Amino acid sequence: MQLKSDQLAAHLERGLRPLYTIHGDEPLLAQEAGDAIRAAARAAGYGERKVYSVSGAHFDWSAVLGAARAMSLFAERQLIEIRIPSGKPGKDGSEALQRYCERLADDVLTLVQLPRLDFQQQKAAWFTALDAAGVTLRVETIERRALPLWLGQRLARQGQRVAAGEAGQRTLAFFADRVEGNLLAAHQELQKLALLHPPGELSFEQIEDAVLDVARYDLPKLAEAVWSGAVARALRVLDALEGEGEAAVLVHWTLAEDLRALARGRAALDAGRPLPLALKDARVWGLKEKLFERVLPALAAHQLAHLLDAASICDGIVKGLRHPDWPQDAWAALRRLLLMAIDAQAPVAAPRRLALQA
Repeated sequence: MQLKSDQLAAHLERGLRPLYTIHGDEPLLAQEAGDAIRAAARAAGYGERKVYSVSGAHFDWSAVLGAARAMSLFAERQLIEIRIPSGKPGKDGSEALQRYCERLADDVLTLVQLPRLDFQQQKAAWFTALDAAGVTLRVETIERRALPLWLGQRLARQGQRVAAGEAGQRTLAFFADRVEGNLLAAHQELQKLALLHPPGELSFEQIEDAVLDVARYDLPKLAEAVWSGAVARALRVLDALEGEGEAAVLVHWTLAEDLRALARGRAALDAGRPLPLALKDARVWGLKEKLFERVLPALAAHQLAHLLDAASICDGIVKGLRHPDWPQDAWAALRRLLLMAIDAQAPVAAPRRLALQA
């Protein structure tokens, strides 16, 4: 049984299942989901808690299997947590988890915590056993366009709100810019606002004075901004990556790989393949698949060929070569390539650009 994060509270009100698996790369949401399950377990009488952290290939899985079968000395029910920070239990761990799922005890509630898992890991026998035996909760990262709404909902939880209408949307957009990619810091900033101001409406000035610039950017966020057609945001992320010391070569590789994937997808479309199969041929999955579904049909083969030529020139510049028609600075060349990529998709991006670039 699979649940989304926002479905967990209602599920727990209806009763507990014997096994819960949380996986994802958003620490705040994973922590909150785990805390909600622990609180429900305590309320249901699971008074003893044992935690096992799997580190390395030599972890003693027999201790976990034995704990699940042993009678509790201090309570009628016990909570067992299995934490696998690497997301790779190994051969012994895979077999142990499958045996564990076959012998779930009535007086034991198990919580398995994992990082984000890729497609292959989710198809592994040990994970499918966990999924079949209990509840799986995938913790999704909050997308940039959903972040203002998430912040507004969190403010409402603590009895605060922004102004209605466009003014309030601008306030939330400003807040989102300051905490993008860092939900733990966003949570701290929200708590700070609760301490500084009473329940009720918060002005832009109050939020501006209280909220620090704690945004964190990475290469996937740059790609998301570029293929959303969000000019201002893409340039802001690029500037942040330069300031944080990111290697220009890696930034170029990210953009060039996307262009090569789009070119493969365009070739598949031109060969008569439907869009979903063209994206599969281009080896595009996840969030990028959603972005490319919108962008790919509007980009012609000659446009992508031109962008690939530009990426080749930019590749030389970031590696120290000069070109008479391009900036000689690596980051200036990357900005030019980035803007060319956004301009090429302008007809499809224009209706959403203003909303996404804030």
